[in-house]
Formats: sequence, structure tokens, C-alpha cells
Amino acid sequence: MGDTSEASHDLAQLAKLAIAGQAEDVRLFVARLVRKYRSQEPVLAEQLDLHLKAKPSRAPSPLRKLPPPPTSQQGLPVDDESRLSLLKVLKDAPGREAPLLAQGLEETLEQLIQEHQQIKRLTSLGLTPTRSAIFVGPPGVGKTLTARWLAAQLQVPLYVLDLTAVMSSLLGKSGSNLRAAIDFAKREPCVLLLDEIDAIAKRRSDDTDVGELKRLVTVILQEVDEWPATSVLLAATNHPELIDPALWRRFDLVAHFNLPERTAIKEAVKRFLGPDYALFTRWIDILSFAFQGYSFSDIERDIQRFRRALALGTASDKGLVEDFIKARTIALDRQDRIELAVLLAQQTRLSQHAISDITGVSRDTIRKYTSTPIANAKKKITSKRG
Repeated sequence: MGDTSEASHDLAQLAKLAIAGQAEDVRLFVARLVRKYRSQEPVLAEQLDLHLKAKPSRAPSPLRKLPPPPTSQQGLPVDDESRLSLLKVLKDAPGREAPLLAQGLEETLEQLIQEHQQIKRLTSLGLTPTRSAIFVGPPGVGKTLTARWLAAQLQVPLYVLDLTAVMSSLLGKSGSNLRAAIDFAKREPCVLLLDEIDAIAKRRSDDTDVGELKRLVTVILQEVDEWPATSVLLAATNHPELIDPALWRRFDLVAHFNLPERTAIKEAVKRFLGPDYALFTRWIDILSFAFQGYSFSDIERDIQRFRRALALGTASDKGLVEDFIKARTIALDRQDRIELAVLLAQQTRLSQHAISDITGVSRDTIRKYTSTPIANAKKKITSKRG
């Protein structure tokens, strides 16, 4: 029957639908199998087709009707054609580590959490908590991690919309999929994340988009307006300029996630180094400077690479940092290279010759800026920039 593992998957899926008493879904899935195996296993395909065409002796229903199970036990909504789940579910413990955020953003999100934890108090005063928010920022700055943290703090599941499954090849089906996913999430308190919302909520004035995408925008607008106060609807985007303007007005909160500043970078480096932090203590300020312009995920990627090399014994902390800085200085302007060279001279035992080789800054320039206290050196650099 071709690939055994694939056939086993089909059989397991068919059994799952049959046991759940989803007769119509069984028929749809069998029809799909007929098309799938027509060329590979024509005899099997013919048998399946005959069973599909046979009229049932009675209406397809379970032997006895049972009350619908609680929402938490119900299967997630799926796309009828691909049978892919429209939502991904993540459940984290309340003690999940808080993401690294700018102070103002952290305070805003802390208030959102308090609003939902004290929803009864707000209701008694005729107020409703923040129901929806859109996270705006480049990749890797913590938008998804923040959504997970919010759900953990509120002790509710996080549902993430799976765009791959929602965007059906059947004309008009994508809108139904989107509505089915959102309706499912509404059944119980939760956090629902519409990640990469710019892919499905583009400006309706964009003539390059098909009509179905424009209909998706209408669905989202309606759902944001009707979202229950007991849950939080989040959207995330890397491309705010693509989103339909009408959608911005619907969200209660717009949260901007920017690339981390130096203080946050330093905290991130410490966190990502974990038990290896002691080995890199002398390099922390230097790495914090060199990582400017990086996202948190980029910083974590490089720090994890450092730790793996140390664990395998293929490099030393000194060699790893020097190689990283040497590669990094290519993207820095002259003044940043000078400041980095000054840091290396002030905080390490590297010779001026070695620092010059690493940063590309001449030894004369290094001597000029290190002949005075580092505060004066930075002041000179700043004045030159002005």
C-alpha cells in the first residue's frame, strides 16, 4: 500500500473520526482516500468507493446520544480538506520565566494581567478589561514568548492560529476556517494569538490580493469587536504597514516591541549564559556592546553556540569572544569600533596590537582614547559623533 507509515497514519485518522462518531467527517476522509490511492492501490480505492456510495440503512448517528464533552475534551477544529488542526495549543505553568521587555511595555502588560485577574472588580464599576492587543516589532524580540507568558500568568491555554491550515485551497473556505478557529477559542477563557496577522489582514485597497483575503479582513474585524472580556485576543506583526487601517482602531492596545537596548542586552546575555556565566564575566560589557542591533533570539542563538563549543572543548571563552567581535566589527561604523576597542583595552588584558587586529582600530587611536579615563574617552567619541 505504498508507504506503510503513511497508510498507518491514514488508518489511525480514520479510526479517530469513526470512534468520535463524526460520520460526515468519515465520509469526507474516505472520499479523500479514494482519490489518494486510485493510482497506487486501485483495488483498495474501488472498495472504498463502493462503501462510500452505499446508502446507510439508517441515519448516520451514534448508537446512543451522549452529552457533548466539556470544551477542554473536544477536538480542535480542523480544515475539512487537509484535516490539519486550525489551532496549536500551548499550556505553560504560572511560574514561566517572564520575557525580557522594556520597562514601559512591561508595566503595560502587567496592568493587562491585573485587569483580568480582577475582572469582577472592574465589572462592578461598569468597566471591562483590555480584551485585545496587537504586538508590533521585528522578528525575535519576544512577541510570541510574551503571549505564552501572558497565558501562563492568567492560567489559561494559549491558542495559536495556524495559518497553513486556515488558508484552504477551497475557494471561500479560508474565511470559514478562521471563524471556526476563533469560535472554538471563545468557548472558554484563553489567550488567542493571531501570529503574522499581516498575512491575512492586508489593506483592502491592495488590488493585488484576491477577494478571499479581503473577506478575511472583514471576519477579523467582526471577531475583534465581539471578543469576550473573559479572554485576550492577541495579534502579532512584523509588517504593520501592510495591515488594514480599520483593524488598528479595533484593538484596545498597541504594544511596540523594539530591538533591545544595552541594559536589556546585558540581562539577556546573563540569562542565556546560564551556568556558564562565570566563565564570561569579564566579557559581559563587551558582549553587551557588540550585540547592539541584535534581537533576543539572535543573541540567544550565538550564546548557545558559545556554550556548545565550550562543552565540547573546541574553543575557549577568549577565542569565541574575539572571533565574534572580529566578525561583528565589519558591520560597525568607525566610532563604534573605537568605543569597542576602548572597552577591550580597559576591561581585558589584550595587547593594543591584538585589539587593533580584532577591531581594525589603529594602535595610535587606541592609545589616544585610553590615555584618559574611559568616561572621558566616551565623551570624546560622543562629541565627534555630534
